[in-house]
Amino acid sequence: MIGQEFPNFPGLSDIHFIFTERSFQKQGNVFLNKKQSVLSGKGKKNLRYVKSIGLGFKTPREAYDASYIDKKCPFTGNVSIRGRILTGVVMKLKMQRTIVIRRDYLHYVKKYNRFEKRHKNMSVHISPCFRDVAPGDVVTVGECRPLSKTVRYNVLKVTKGAGSKKGFSKF
Repeated sequence: MIGQEFPNFPGLSDIHFIFTERSFQKQGNVFLNKKQSVLSGKGKKNLRYVKSIGLGFKTPREAYDASYIDKKCPFTGNVSIRGRILTGVVMKLKMQRTIVIRRDYLHYVKKYNRFEKRHKNMSVHISPCFRDVAPGDVVTVGECRPLSKTVRYNVLKVTKGAGSKKGFSKF
């Protein structure tokens, strides 16, 4: 591979986003065969489809500048965010473009008039525009259509975390 590998995304290079797929990678909403006009001598423009997902979330700069192709990305792909907005802590980065987050909560036990700590792990799709994600970071995720058997949420924002990996914190 050319350049340095990203530990979070196997197969992605530092210089160019190198893909393991053997097919030609293109965005569905961009027409690549546009005829060049004779008057404009500026060369090729970077044709890229990027959208704002709304709900007060800013589109990352990397979505505009990078050359990755991800049809499940909420900023450059064919996925709409609707429904619930949740937060969680990043646990594992071992899958390609999918991470496991941990959501901690308190469950009330009526018999003892107390709360007990519980957690759920969720598989969440993460776009390549979020480059420096590490275990312990806090992510905000939004509900979308089912992307696979277990993935129904998409990462919208990453906040750097300072805490431990398994520490309990209420969201």
